[in-house]
Amino acid sequence: MKPIFIVALMAPAMALAACSSEKAEKLENAYDNAADRVDNEADRVEAAADNMVGAAQNKAENVADQLENHADALREAGERKADEIDKRK
Repeated sequence: MKPIFIVALMAPAMALAACSSEKAEKLENAYDNAADRVDNEADRVEAAADNMVGAAQNKAENVADQLENHADALREAGERKADEIDKRK
């Protein structure tokens, strides 16, 4: 991908970020940090699953998937709440 194309794709996102209020950004960052912690736990569970066999491995992989889904939900919730704050401006 050409660098100019990448910059063109990033410009709208950067413009939106600049419009975001500081309070909204802090809130979204808090949700992102929580989601990162959940993602890290999912990574640890997946690593443990690599050392398991059979049903135990399947169970651990399912737990890791659930953790990843939870992390995604946290990020989405943070984005929604940040958007709500920005709409109040």
